Amino acid sequence: MARMYSRKKGKAGSKRPLITAKPGWVTLSAKEAEMLVAKLAKEGKTSSMIGMILRDSYGVPRVPEVCNKTITKILTEKNLVHQIPDDLRSLLRRTLQIRKHMTENRQDMTAKRGLALTESKIGRLVKYYKRTQRIPWTWKYDPDKIKLYVE
Repeated sequence: MARMYSRKKGKAGSKRPLITAKPGWVTLSAKEAEMLVAKLAKEGKTSSMIGMILRDSYGVPRVPEVCNKTITKILTEKNLVHQIPDDLRSLLRRTLQIRKHMTENRQDMTAKRGLALTESKIGRLVKYYKRTQRIPWTWKYDPDKIKLYVE
């Protein structure tokens, strides 16, 4: 089956190992890892940034292998999760950047297509998050009010 926007086929890339046990080189305990996740979240880091920091600085390949919980689950237990999920917020931030670019460069049709693709991704993601009850059913994507959600 072809990719959604590029007419290319395949899904090449590296695969995760099947072993889901904690690796031997990880020195952090589950409690220490949870405390680190909470500390980084209080500093304003997103869950994806927390995962990268733990991977690069502390040698934790995947948080669920150490804590038996995902980063998002740890953040919800400690009431540190944002109202809008990180991936949706980053797409909203991208639409802001594209709209700013389009006000300066009105003839850029590639940016217009990129905005349409990004807004369709937002629509699909909002539908998913409403179905899984991560955002309220009354939440709507309004291009004029994006700045309130991103900041």
